[in-house]
Amino acid sequence: MIWLLTEDPKLPEKVAEMTKSKGNTTFFSSVSMWEIAIKRLVHPDKITGIPIEKLVVKCEDANICELCLQTEHTFFLETLTRPEDAPPHKDPFDRILISQAKSEGMTFLTHDDLLPYYNEPCILYV
Repeated sequence: MIWLLTEDPKLPEKVAEMTKSKGNTTFFSSVSMWEIAIKRLVHPDKITGIPIEKLVVKCEDANICELCLQTEHTFFLETLTRPEDAPPHKDPFDRILISQAKSEGMTFLTHDDLLPYYNEPCILYV
């Protein structure tokens, strides 16, 4: 999301094209805002300095819609599995983001190479 908003060259062209396609709606999760705020407290030198309020406004200005966490999204956490031989993955934010996408029938775009181990059709590794 931040790469998209800042037009960062790390954003794959494929993703930029997908988000601009008229047939697609781009969302950000309220969970991502929690994650950014928490990680900024822990690692202020590594996380964008854009205040969360401004980040939300930038998303709205870019027609990126907010997906708020619903209790029903958490039900899908129990359906997520990984092979026993998969590398460890301990990020609870990623798991709830996957659950949101799965619950809503959305595609979750990620560059995190640990997430495809969930073998969920909603995950698109870019």
